[in-house]
Amino acid sequence: MNTENFLSHKSENRQSNLRDPEVAKRALIELQDLLVRFKLESHLNKSETLQLNEKRKPILELLVSDQQLQTLTKKLELIHPADVAYILEALPLFERELVWRHVNLNNKSSVLIEINEPVRLSLISWMSSEDLIYVAQSLDPDDLAYIADTLPKEIVEKVRASLSLPEREQLKAVMSYPTNSVGAHMDFELITIRDDVRLEVVHRYLRRFDKLPPHTNKLFVINSKGILTGSLSLENLLIRNPDSMVMTNMETDILVLNVLDDAEDVAKAFERYDLVSAPVVDKSLRLVGRLTIAEIVDVIRDENNQEAFASAGFQDEEDVFASVFTAIKNRWMWLAINLLTAFFASRVIGVFEGTIERVVALAALMPIIAGVAGNSGNQTLVLIIRSLALGHISGSSVSKLITKELTVALLNGVIWGSVAGLFAWWLYIDQPIAMLLGLTMMLAIVLNLIVASIIGVLIPVILDRMKKDPAVGSSVLLTFGTDSMGFLIFLGLATLIF
Repeated sequence: MNTENFLSHKSENRQSNLRDPEVAKRALIELQDLLVRFKLESHLNKSETLQLNEKRKPILELLVSDQQLQTLTKKLELIHPADVAYILEALPLFERELVWRHVNLNNKSSVLIEINEPVRLSLISWMSSEDLIYVAQSLDPDDLAYIADTLPKEIVEKVRASLSLPEREQLKAVMSYPTNSVGAHMDFELITIRDDVRLEVVHRYLRRFDKLPPHTNKLFVINSKGILTGSLSLENLLIRNPDSMVMTNMETDILVLNVLDDAEDVAKAFERYDLVSAPVVDKSLRLVGRLTIAEIVDVIRDENNQEAFASAGFQDEEDVFASVFTAIKNRWMWLAINLLTAFFASRVIGVFEGTIERVVALAALMPIIAGVAGNSGNQTLVLIIRSLALGHISGSSVSKLITKELTVALLNGVIWGSVAGLFAWWLYIDQPIAMLLGLTMMLAIVLNLIVASIIGVLIPVILDRMKKDPAVGSSVLLTFGTDSMGFLIFLGLATLIF
């Protein structure tokens, strides 16, 4: 699609207010094509200008460059900030910087909120102090608190000093709460009404607003002391008798959140009760803010990202286009642990060198023992980590889980151990030890699957009891257990049997 068609297409979409969910992917592809064309045009123009005199050459290069950058700027102005964030995350550093420098300054605050933290750090590093201050001042206190850790401290202090007293208090409040708490994610933009007024008064009050805060599906009802007493849905406000009182139409059986509640636990409540928003109170039950579905979606996304990276041995979330040094620094710890565990597993093999020398076939079959148990243990591990995240596992249910997983492992071990044993017997059928080799293979798989199931249950449960993320390093520890114990069981049985 050429530039004119792209601009026309976007203009039509904007006029009709219809947004295609695939627009971000298409915009990324078109922007990448545009950047490729920029490089080709620049290369061709440089070749052509070699034939021009030295005075005209710089002018022509400047005109071509300006035309390219104007095209890029126009295209970015027509893309939603959330889609710009998606595009920037998918671009290599050089192209990302080029695109970021041509994003409208008024849109940069929205992009910084939408983008993930590692990429946000690179974007901030490319901005001047003046631009950072301008962008930070355009943010609401809760959004400013959300990215404050990635901004230079002097910038945060300058912006804090420029805020009004209520905004300063809001910023201070949000930043004082733990990062995983409801208070750190709550929104101060909400509408409150008194319980001792008529619905008709509420109607008149709402008509004074140019627009309602996003995700407003209910109004929060407070008494004269600011204590939350209930909520009034917009539905009741519209269909009930305007002369009736708020207190007779409001709902009192509502979910109320405390500022110190865990945001991940609250996310489960939002999913369970299909909530759009919920009030947030302090320890005195005074209404201090609200939590919306938009913030909950961000919490769930961040939680999933952290679990995915942690389970693979990353220390932090990583920018896919981060520098080599940053990537190495983020990954070294669990690689080092994995190396140590691999050396331990190799020493287990070393203990049985004599057995391997007598029965060389053991060396070829060892990876099967570790691989089957590793896969089985990983299934158990994922199941337990997910159940812990959903709060389905309590202290009294751990023993039942172990019993269940041991039974599954035993039955799977007998079935697939028999298959592997028959395969080993068939593979070495021309040798007199074929039958014993098959028997050893079957017993080793049964025992190692049992070990894998125990490890798959206990590692995440123990980490959870220690208040650690159950996903952190679990797969590395499982691999260590199934490899080391698998080799020990297989070679130990072989030593006894042969």
